[in-house]
Amino acid sequence: MNEKNIDQIEQLIEILNYEIVEFKKESSTVHPYDISEQLLKLRDLDEDEYSYILKKIPSALLAEVLSEMPDIVQEEISEHISTKKIVAVTSNMDTDDAADFLQNISEENEELAQEILESFDDEDKELLEQLISYDDNEAGAHMQTELFSAKNDEKIGDAIKRLKELKEIGEVDNIWHCHIMNKRGEYLGSVGLEELIIFEHELKFLDIPSDKLRNYNVSHKADLKDVVDMVTNYNLSSLPVVDSRNRLIGRITSDDVYDIIQDSATEQIYNMAGVNDEAEQEESMYQIGKSRAIWLGVNLLTAIAASIVIGVFDATIQSLVALAILMPIVASMGGNAGTQTLTVTVRQMALGDIENEDAKKTIYKEVIISLVNGLLFATVIGLIAYAWFKMPLLGVVIALSMIINLLSAGFFGAVIPLTLQKLKIDPAIGSTVLLTTVTDVVGFFSFLGLATLILL
Repeated sequence: MNEKNIDQIEQLIEILNYEIVEFKKESSTVHPYDISEQLLKLRDLDEDEYSYILKKIPSALLAEVLSEMPDIVQEEISEHISTKKIVAVTSNMDTDDAADFLQNISEENEELAQEILESFDDEDKELLEQLISYDDNEAGAHMQTELFSAKNDEKIGDAIKRLKELKEIGEVDNIWHCHIMNKRGEYLGSVGLEELIIFEHELKFLDIPSDKLRNYNVSHKADLKDVVDMVTNYNLSSLPVVDSRNRLIGRITSDDVYDIIQDSATEQIYNMAGVNDEAEQEESMYQIGKSRAIWLGVNLLTAIAASIVIGVFDATIQSLVALAILMPIVASMGGNAGTQTLTVTVRQMALGDIENEDAKKTIYKEVIISLVNGLLFATVIGLIAYAWFKMPLLGVVIALSMIINLLSAGFFGAVIPLTLQKLKIDPAIGSTVLLTTVTDVVGFFSFLGLATLILL
């Protein structure tokens, strides 16, 4: 280990020791995220020191810190701290974070995850098993059961006093609303705490005017997309979750929704590049390489298809070397134009800006934009080809080919993801490979085909 690394390690340890002590103070401005960032740096430099600091951090604080760290770090936590401490850490997490933590541990050590689960009392164990049982794209998988609720016949003053007690013992955190239920536990609505404190404390919740209640909620089986849409469209800080009988069972907070949005955006970016987002989180180069190789193999087949088209016109290319020089321009412009359309279309679909009835409008818009750009750049490249090779008809050929390819790029850049979505296939996964095939084949075929007809 070089001297520079030793200095970095010592500096990180000093910072972490300071932040851990500082976090315990009531006036502290240190956030668990700050500690997690320093720990990740230390993990890369010295694993032994990283393990030592993890053992040193109190369980309650480590629960918050680990919740901020990547899944891969949570998966390997048993390599650094004892099972007893992992149990203590898990018990200090919010239920949604605890469920995610257990699932991540089970990826590496299913027996350990079960052992941790068994350490909880029957009620908490049942609750965690329920959260783990949800599919990852269901609202229930991302809810936390810690919330502040009240029966509609309870006095407002009594509820506020109860909230104070819950806060003092650390039972609830980040509370913005009081969720109101009837005696059967059915959800009736929510009232913001800033609204709650202005009412007379002797009033009951059923006396609150209906216009002061917010009644946004989501089913525990709802798709995550619906959750994200509701939170973002209505600017909600939290969203109550109800079961099939409208009983309040949890809430999804805005910070969880931000994580969902970020994960979704990351997945789309990876998928459009033909990369598996889950595989990329693996530390095994074999797994990462295998995932990428699959899509590279698919891309190889599409490249062969384009080469076959070129092979059909080998005599044309041999007759006029200028065609070989200009061919990549047509394919490259078509590919870039198609990628622009594809990226915009997939992103708008993910945001819900394009529904089924908007498909024709989207295709029409992209075709018109591509046609205009095609005419513009056809003129430019036609003049360049004429000036370069002193062949007027060659300029005409590449200009016409440019128009055809950009037009097809705009059309298929919109049609491919819309079609995949209709077939219940993630449009971000296969669109790029299919579009590349179309723009290459159409580009080469139109350019070399027109050259054969016009120049030879």
